[in-house]
Amino acid sequence: MYARILGFAAVAACLAMPVAAAVALGDAAGGYTISPASSSIRFSIGKAGGGGFNGAFARFKGSIRIDNADVGRSQVNLTIFPESVGTGQGRIDAFLRSDAVFDAANSSEIQFRSTSVQRTSDTSALVTGRLTARGKTFPEKFTAELDGLKGGTIKFHVTGKALRSRYGMDVGTPLYSNIVDFDMTLTGKRG
Repeated sequence: MYARILGFAAVAACLAMPVAAAVALGDAAGGYTISPASSSIRFSIGKAGGGGFNGAFARFKGSIRIDNADVGRSQVNLTIFPESVGTGQGRIDAFLRSDAVFDAANSSEIQFRSTSVQRTSDTSALVTGRLTARGKTFPEKFTAELDGLKGGTIKFHVTGKALRSRYGMDVGTPLYSNIVDFDMTLTGKRG
């Protein structure tokens, strides 16, 4: 349900930059460590009749490697710690951490590992990878849009959707949507 987010699109977006753009691909090539302090991984789940809830993960780590010679070989790795989920509602947070959803006590990490990056425009890319949550692994896709590169810091806006049911987290459906919408800001520091 979750980590889609993650950083995949970030790599893709960077790779998509033409030489004439404000940020040249050659300028963006290299390795980056995702900075949680200046990044965010947010999600929302709708509810029949309107409403639903929004949440975010406070703890995550990852890396982005942009391959200037072959964009498709770029990599995004993201690890999310589900015990850090927060919605602003303690009862919902405890439920999300429980074995009904994330099972954070037994599945302490959600991981995304990219398998390909495909340029979709001058500033965006589609990042495909394998998402693992609760011991289940499925292919997922995220869209990444390059927001900037300055002083060794790169920033991406990443969006995507995942089906909760694939990962055994479909409790509450159909009242609550099976679709989780991700909206992430991933900031990486070179080095």
